[in-house]
Amino acid sequence: MQETSKQYDAVIETCRSLFIKKMSDYGSAWRILRLPSLTDQIFIKAQRIRGLQQNDVRKVDEDEVSEFIGIINYCIMALVQLELGVVEQPDLTTDEATKYYDEKIALTKQLMMDKNHDYGEAWRDMRVSSLTDLILQKLLRVKQIEDNKGKTLVSEGIDANYQDMINYAVFAMIHLNEK
Repeated sequence: MQETSKQYDAVIETCRSLFIKKMSDYGSAWRILRLPSLTDQIFIKAQRIRGLQQNDVRKVDEDEVSEFIGIINYCIMALVQLELGVVEQPDLTTDEATKYYDEKIALTKQLMMDKNHDYGEAWRDMRVSSLTDLILQKLLRVKQIEDNKGKTLVSEGIDANYQDMINYAVFAMIHLNEK
């Protein structure tokens, strides 16, 4: 599991670096997005990955990796929005947003480490396409919870689903980096 931790950190550093650069370019404009809008952005990226996995022809020169990075970063934005709420105007500096980013990743990585211990790194035997499908399944669950105004009877909340999507995307990127 020590190798997994190092690989996880390397993937997250790539994602975090892009997040910080985009914060420099755009500021925290994403803070105005409501959760369903973020969920839909993640859904678009997951659908694109699935299309890239199924189609022989690509008309846009981006690969799965850039889309998985987008999933991770949008999920972190969603976790921040869950905590802070939506605002009418961007309100976070790059340093403040990065602090929230790091907090959300620390919690999400710990969840991964705990689950990874219990599941015995089963994800290592999974295909990237299966991880993509699991992300899509989680997105459909989140959409249903959003449609139910956040109420669930027996299921985990939206935050746990976003965290799982981050971890599945990290696993997929580790697999892609190993090829």
